[in-house]
Amino acid sequence: MATATQTKTPPPASKKSPTPDRRSAVRWFSDHIVLIIGLCVLLYTFVPIGYIIALSFNEPAGRSATAEFNSFTWHNWTSICAPDGLCESLQLSFGVSITATILATILGTLMAFALVRHSFRGRSTSNLVIFLPMATPEVVMGSSLLAMFVAFGFDGVLGFVTIVIAHVMFCLSFVVVTVKARLTGMDSRLEQAAMDLYANEWQTFRLVTLPLAMPGIIAGAMLAFSLSFDDFIVTNFTSGLSVTFPLFVYGSKLRGFPPQLFVVGTLMFVISFVLVIVVELWRRRRRAY
Repeated sequence: MATATQTKTPPPASKKSPTPDRRSAVRWFSDHIVLIIGLCVLLYTFVPIGYIIALSFNEPAGRSATAEFNSFTWHNWTSICAPDGLCESLQLSFGVSITATILATILGTLMAFALVRHSFRGRSTSNLVIFLPMATPEVVMGSSLLAMFVAFGFDGVLGFVTIVIAHVMFCLSFVVVTVKARLTGMDSRLEQAAMDLYANEWQTFRLVTLPLAMPGIIAGAMLAFSLSFDDFIVTNFTSGLSVTFPLFVYGSKLRGFPPQLFVVGTLMFVISFVLVIVVELWRRRRRAY
């Protein structure tokens, strides 16, 4: 009995699937794409700061600092006040910033409590007006303040007082917005529970409300200090003959840039970084307890 021979046809060729290592790499990249982009943006942001730190140890060939690294030196760190007027401008900037921060924080916190906790006629209009200094160009604000000071006869006494008034005006809105956001997210039942436990209004505010609102108040104060210390445009209109640190930097650019300015910038960055780390650790410790 003859049997027919059956020929086996080969299976169709299939596409070669990626190796497991390649699949895992692609999956890891897709899962961490947002983190990678964020790290790249953060690195791009810190490149100029690293450049400033490096130039603070540079010994320039001439009187003015250059963009090229010449040789390593500690002289810039040991002679910060060598350029005429540098330490005086820093002292004035710190005095203006601290004073403006204290006033803006107190007034902004009171305004935030009033807008969040109380109902009064014109409340919605007040919320709208709060944002106007934040949206107004600084050139317009500075020229308007200068015109107001001249109209009231302050043109001959432009200086510390007029700078503080101007800085409080534009820092106030940022403090109000920051503290208001914190107060809006607070749970009012905690205050009601304190009142149920026979605490009076002052005790409830001191022991419950104020500690809960303190992170927002501190954040608003830090933001106000940074804005006040860094401001140039409004200060240029209202400073008169007084020279703050941003004005000193602008003047140094015109007549010769001393390398000690890089030292001041490095110190400001390190102090700000340490403060942010300390506040974050304090906040996490309070949350843990």
